Amino acid sequence: MKRLLGACALLSLLAGCASHDVDPRGYDKTGIASYYGARHHGKRTASGEPFNQHALTAAHPGLPFGTRVLVTNLRNDESVVVRINDRGPHTRGRLIDLSREAAKQLDMLGSGTAKVRVQGLSD
Repeated sequence: MKRLLGACALLSLLAGCASHDVDPRGYDKTGIASYYGARHHGKRTASGEPFNQHALTAAHPGLPFGTRVLVTNLRNDESVVVRINDRGPHTRGRLIDLSREAAKQLDMLGSGTAKVRVQGLSD
């Protein structure tokens, strides 16, 4: 019985740590963006919807699914609004993973990464 209670307590603690939600109001961060495309096209995202490389979507580690953010490429001032529908990036030091279409609109397909500003938008 003690083992069962201990296991339940540990699972409860871990479940509490798994919450990644970040308040999108006032969210404003600068960091490195990357993108993902054809290899993941059609696969399920963390939100449950299929990934569409042609949609304006992104993966973020903590913003709630459905959050819309303005992403600006700081090298060329190109901007795009994307909707968070996945978790990631899974590479250390990256702020956001964009769909191929979003990366195209930011003119970062050639480099694969870009320094960006990500700002939460209110609906």
